[in-house]
Amino acid sequence: MDNKSLEMTKLAISALEDKKAEDIRVIDISQVSVLADYFIIAGGGNQSQIQALSDYVEEKLGRAGCPVRQIEGYDTANWILLDFGDVIVHIFDKENRLLYDLERIWRDGKQIDVKDL
Repeated sequence: MDNKSLEMTKLAISALEDKKAEDIRVIDISQVSVLADYFIIAGGGNQSQIQALSDYVEEKLGRAGCPVRQIEGYDTANWILLDFGDVIVHIFDKENRLLYDLERIWRDGKQIDVKDL
């Protein structure tokens, strides 16, 4: 795992915090998957906020030279996935976050306290 993915993670978290995302979680999956180094999971209160969170994360990382590779779910905005390569950001509404429960699915990864980053 490289320093760049950690810096991208910190930037994404900062963007999410700026826009008042709920319950931000970080899972280090570098030891259990080749998909990415980090999953970031966050919640939004409604469709507009979820899209605003997505837009701001994309803008902030893009300005730092980390363009998004793929975006899924933007139009429905109940689960938006932003793929930045080594970092994947998931922004959920409350219902879908409970339904998909990524924290449980990826429990083999290492949960990282956002305050420790």
